[in-house]
Amino acid sequence: MQFFRTIPAQATSSRVLAIGNFDGVHLGHRALLERLTETARQFGLPAAVMTFEPHPRELFAPEQAPARLTSLREKLGLLDACGIDEVHLLHFNRKLAALTAEEFVERILVRGLGVRHLIIGDDFRFGKGRAGDFAMLAAAGRRLGFGVEAMHTIEIDGERVSSSAVREALSRGDLEHAARLLGRPYCISGRVVHGGKIGRRLGWPTANVQLKRKRVALTGVFAATVSGLDKRHLPGAASLGVRPTLGQGLRPVLEVHLFDFDQDIYGAHVTVHFLHKLREEMKFDSFDALAAQIACDVAVTRKYFTSRLTDE
Repeated sequence: MQFFRTIPAQATSSRVLAIGNFDGVHLGHRALLERLTETARQFGLPAAVMTFEPHPRELFAPEQAPARLTSLREKLGLLDACGIDEVHLLHFNRKLAALTAEEFVERILVRGLGVRHLIIGDDFRFGKGRAGDFAMLAAAGRRLGFGVEAMHTIEIDGERVSSSAVREALSRGDLEHAARLLGRPYCISGRVVHGGKIGRRLGWPTANVQLKRKRVALTGVFAATVSGLDKRHLPGAASLGVRPTLGQGLRPVLEVHLFDFDQDIYGAHVTVHFLHKLREEMKFDSFDALAAQIACDVAVTRKYFTSRLTDE
């Protein structure tokens, strides 16, 4: 998959394009991407995605912006796995936001990318004041020579699949429902870095996974697996949050205690797959109390994985 951070002044080739934030790459996104790749093959052209960084709401209302489900690296990996040929990343700033819908179509879609066919979600809005919509795109396509289609909403048991619905499920600790909306367990990827070694001192060594996001979509203690170290998904107990026992105002930290594992994995890039929430974060009066709770969490998590094997 090719990745582009700039839009050329003049396209030298054509493509079939989908536009969106694609945060989480959930089942609704994947249905759109399947349609994109299918149409691109029919045209004999690359299947391309345009996305934005940062999220528009992070520019206009940073304090109200939703927690990211996926980092840019995670999103690119998921798009690659969906068979996308090209990703065009637009830096979302006030200059881009000031483009009228007509300017966006003519400068970026037609002149810059040579779009032959465009696929969008049925609620897609764009351009200054969010004035552009499907009707405007369809009219522009007839005038400028490209096709436009909108994907209808994907529902599961009557619920619209959306990034907001995934965030809501994660925030209330319903990881199983989030996985149904995503089509896979929710996960976070990052590099294993050195931490404060507090878990090791308590007798429960953990892998500290670097978080490159200011806010997280879930917090608590979880049964999880870790991939990226070998061909297996290694079971363990994961903690994600601000560690209230250590103080206030701390940045979120992701730590995983892997069962029956004792290897030096600093520097490895891993993915933590969150399967089931055990409890919320808690503040303890002492490190002894924290260590006792960790022991309980590990015992409960081991039972969780044993029951999964039994069910299978």
